[in-house]
Amino acid sequence: MSMKAEKIFTSEAQLRTFIDKPMDLAVAKAIDHLDKYCIEFISRSPFVCIGSSADRGGDVSPRGDQPGFVQVLDANTLFIPERPGNNRIDTLTNIIDNPNVGLLFMIPGFEDCLRVKGKALIVQDKNLLTNAIVNGKTPKLGIHIDVETAMLHCAKAVKRSKLWSPESIQDRKEMPTIGKMILEQSAQAGAKPDEALVAEVDTYVNDNYKNELY
Repeated sequence: MSMKAEKIFTSEAQLRTFIDKPMDLAVAKAIDHLDKYCIEFISRSPFVCIGSSADRGGDVSPRGDQPGFVQVLDANTLFIPERPGNNRIDTLTNIIDNPNVGLLFMIPGFEDCLRVKGKALIVQDKNLLTNAIVNGKTPKLGIHIDVETAMLHCAKAVKRSKLWSPESIQDRKEMPTIGKMILEQSAQAGAKPDEALVAEVDTYVNDNYKNELY
């Protein structure tokens, strides 16, 4: 990758000439376990993003369900059930190659977040999967995470984005359907997908949302 810029940073020392050292509290807030506040935050959270990486590159993938879908097994262990998705398994294969993961938990209405880092395994465990049954459907596997660091993250990013503000809500109809966009992205250069095919894909996507969430 070629990049032309006035300055490219290659060390922490260079960065520190522009960014002050963190406050002592910002360093001390990173704890090596899930305390009562982390556990409650996770129990309230219906949404978490998982960051992973391998030789093929980095990836961030969302996971969502009812609040508390991420199981807290103890102060150093989490379990995330693997629900049906697009079957790319980018996160899962990354974890097999490199167990280091980062999690970002969010709660609707909360401007602060929870960050967790640890090492992950892809597992099958009857007890854990039984506890994750929804609508009579049992996940086939899940992500087991040994927590190494947890920290509450301040609200600046969400405040700047006004993520939860009603005035920030945008009209989804101002962009094409996801089916139309993906068909255009995957078509040969300059080719326009047939509208009948777009309608077919959109119908499939909507039916999948209704019938295949679990």
